[in-house]
Amino acid sequence: MSRLPLILAVSASLVAGGCVSTQQVADVQFSPPEGDYSLIVMRPDVTVGSVTMGGLTEPRADWTETSRANLIAALKAQQAGRGGRTMILETRAQAGANAELVADLERLHNAVGASIQLHKYLGQDLPTKRRQGIDWTLGEDAVRFGRSTGYDYALFMYAEDSFASTGRVLLGVLGTAGCFVGFCAPMQGGRQLAYASLVDLKSGDVVWFNVLQSQLGDIRKPEGATQMIERLLGRMKAGREVRKAAS
Repeated sequence: MSRLPLILAVSASLVAGGCVSTQQVADVQFSPPEGDYSLIVMRPDVTVGSVTMGGLTEPRADWTETSRANLIAALKAQQAGRGGRTMILETRAQAGANAELVADLERLHNAVGASIQLHKYLGQDLPTKRRQGIDWTLGEDAVRFGRSTGYDYALFMYAEDSFASTGRVLLGVLGTAGCFVGFCAPMQGGRQLAYASLVDLKSGDVVWFNVLQSQLGDIRKPEGATQMIERLLGRMKAGREVRKAAS
């Protein structure tokens, strides 16, 4: 299954919970990083587009680049208050590692992220991964990346946002107006979907994952990007065994 159908399916499964929803999963022994940790935030994978009259989303390069810049700025501000040593990547060359290794790691994470969504959010649990919290890894590539950069963790993020075109808005108005004469066909506008994963670069394991689905916000604006980052990353929950020991 490609990432787009997965994203659409996850979005549909979460939207029933309200206008804004998040759903975290973590390794059972996961504790949110504190103190003298180091974190490298990979360049966010961002897509922003316009929803056409037919309901398809057409990517907009200008909106996408503006939104990515806003999210990077929001990440910098959010991580500055966490106390750790953090680097936010805007290009692959910044990582201090071979650019090809960084590209391979990004592609590997795309595949692993899709698998996590399928098996943790769409009810298709793998028999060997049931009741284990989260049990996925980026393997030796992530470990090599950690050794070459000297960082403890890597944070990966995907975000998409969409906005109804003028034609789509007019179609929605006509559909809603039809409700008054017995034919109701309101049209949906855009929606947000984002996910983030935290990878332990000593083991290569994905130790925390969160999905955000929202019908509110606009990451083309700085305040909308800040809102998304806070909802997605602001309150990392510890794993099941750590919470149990603390209670």
